[in-house]
Amino acid sequence: MNTPKIIFFDIDGTLIDMDKKCISPNTLKTLACLKQNNIRICLATGRTPVSLPSFDGVSFDAYLTFNGSYCYTPQQSVFSRPIPSEDVKAILQNAAAINRPVSLASKNRVAANGADDDLIQYYAFAKLKVEIADDFDAFSKEEIYQIMLGCRKEDHPRLLQNVRGAKITYWWDRAVDIIPTDSGKGAGIAKILAHYRMDPSEALAFGDGNNDIEMLQAVGTGVAMENASDSVKDAADDVCGHVANDGIYHYCLSHGFI
Repeated sequence: MNTPKIIFFDIDGTLIDMDKKCISPNTLKTLACLKQNNIRICLATGRTPVSLPSFDGVSFDAYLTFNGSYCYTPQQSVFSRPIPSEDVKAILQNAAAINRPVSLASKNRVAANGADDDLIQYYAFAKLKVEIADDFDAFSKEEIYQIMLGCRKEDHPRLLQNVRGAKITYWWDRAVDIIPTDSGKGAGIAKILAHYRMDPSEALAFGDGNNDIEMLQAVGTGVAMENASDSVKDAADDVCGHVANDGIYHYCLSHGFI
């Protein structure tokens, strides 16, 4: 395998152990060494820009947030696609019909109209708490890039009733992220690669969730974590070790990237 020019990393379950809720020293060392070896590193996540973790001594070259709806470098915006306002309104109505509170995310803020156990735990994965906003109705009319709520798979069609410009993506079976139909991690990666004038064959990605599948298929080499589901592993070109066992570190070391 040729050394990639850029590597995309999911966060939760890939860089961060979901049980320990932190990045391991070896994984942190890997990110720093990749940078030293002139390999660009990019976060590719469903998280919002305001909920991104900070890793000591590591600066990323690019950020793919909201599952690809907003991509940027430290210097500039690369791609920006909010959910159509009419679809935000329809999704809020659909969620109310199944008695589910909703959290909305703009570039600079995340706010909810309520909280239930699923949404609270979903936030807890990122060490965050649900903010219930008094001005939620006004906030919902701003540019919204992602909608998050707790639900089950059988609720998905109901949530998207009368919705034309948004789709569901998820990595946990008790909650969803709703994003624009023409975004997603795969689309976001295409925008970042075009920005750097790179070919997909020059890129590698690590992921573990179902929302990572199109990301793994959008690069030359897609690597699933050992802790990923079978569907993610089936979509990947390769599998590395478990996040709890420094899978990324050992993979990059064995392939000569670090």
